[in-house]
Amino acid sequence: MSNQLFHKQLIKAALLTGCFFMYACENDVNEVRELGKRRQNIEEGKNIESYLSMNGKMRAHLTAPLLLRYVDSGNMAEFPKSLHVDFYNDSAKVESQLRARFGRYKENENKVYLRDSVVVFNTKGDTLFCEDLYWDQTTQKFYTDKKVTWSRNYRSSLITGREGMTATQDLSWISFFKMDPNSYYIVPDSTQSSSTTTTTAPTPPAQSGVVVDSVKKRPKRSLNR
Repeated sequence: MSNQLFHKQLIKAALLTGCFFMYACENDVNEVRELGKRRQNIEEGKNIESYLSMNGKMRAHLTAPLLLRYVDSGNMAEFPKSLHVDFYNDSAKVESQLRARFGRYKENENKVYLRDSVVVFNTKGDTLFCEDLYWDQTTQKFYTDKKVTWSRNYRSSLITGREGMTATQDLSWISFFKMDPNSYYIVPDSTQSSSTTTTTAPTPPAQSGVVVDSVKKRPKRSLNR
């Protein structure tokens, strides 16, 4: 059922082969034929609005100004002009959001590759910034082996993973690879009042849901860029 996200409400664009043949006398015939071949297996949709449901519950809502679906390339879809995704919890409330300038999806892998100004944030003020990210719809996780910066609770803590990270879709758990030494994490000071904080580095407390692991095997990358 997860494949519904990129199937639903797909608007097919009409091919313009008729227009090309009207001007065949002014263009090379072979060029016109090749142009038609390149377009005939591409479905185009505009102002896309789709939903992902799992186990009978809505999990995500995707919007994008443009979708290109390549039928002869393993049913691959691209979002060349940005995309935005709202993620929902079990109560059907938005718990996190994602936006990127480019996205690519392959139906047989059930994963989305995102690049260019990728931002993921939740309702608690936690935000991920990166230029390269994968979204696994099956496991409902994000991962990358590229540099990523994570801001918690509106920058009360700031951690940079030099070689990427793995995180749950709601950002409640995140594991960094090779944390930058300039990163910092602020936790309550148990010897003072609850409002007092102290800066600690480089390892956040276990209960924070943040893991620093420079040895852990990186997630396997897929989807050709």
